[in-house]
Order: sequence, then structure tokens, then C-alpha cells
Amino acid sequence: MEIGLVHFVVLSAILFGCGVACILTKKHAVAVLIGVEFILNAANINLIAFHHFRWSEQALMKASIADSAIPLSVTGGLDGPMFIVFVIVIAAAEAAVALSIFLCFYNNFASVDIEQARDLRG
Repeated sequence: MEIGLVHFVVLSAILFGCGVACILTKKHAVAVLIGVEFILNAANINLIAFHHFRWSEQALMKASIADSAIPLSVTGGLDGPMFIVFVIVIAAAEAAVALSIFLCFYNNFASVDIEQARDLRG
């Protein structure tokens, strides 16, 4: 049995569902941040899977038309990997900002329980 696009999409959907469940059920701020990272990784899996299978199919079509073997690594197109680089950079910046907010919150309340954030209202 060959691993196809459907397998990656199902894995991504499961990871996305775990991330959403983590965000909705956890009260600890770091657990919510982990849920957000799950969702971003699910998006990364989709991006790279669709990129891989899109370019693989185009390479196979070109190879059948020209009757010459075209290596899959030379098919061009960096849309998926470039989006992934941006998602990773944004996730790193988001984690740095969120962790600094959590540290300030912990200094004020000695906890990172999200329920206590209601005290911050003006």
C-alpha cells in the first residue's frame, strides 16, 4: 500500500482537531499555546503534502509526454516550502511574544491560569 495525499490530509485533520480540542479545554496558558502550535503544524503538513503531490504529478505528466525521465527534485516550484518557512517564522515570533506575556502574567498573579486573566479588564 502506498502512502498518498489522503493519508497526509487525514493526519493533518487529526492534528488540527487535537489542537482545537486543546485550545478549548485547557485553562493553562502554555497548554493553549501548544494547541496553537498543533494547528500551525497541521497547516504545514497540508502545505508540504499538496506541494509534493502537485509537483510529482506534473513531473509524471511531463515524463510521459516527452518520453524522458524527469527527476522529481527538478520539477520546480517552491510555493509550499516558502509558505512553511513563513509559518515557522511566525510561529517562533508568536511563541516568543506569548511566553513573554505569560512571564509578565506570572509575575503579577503567580499563575498562568487563563481564568485569572479576567482581572486584567479595565
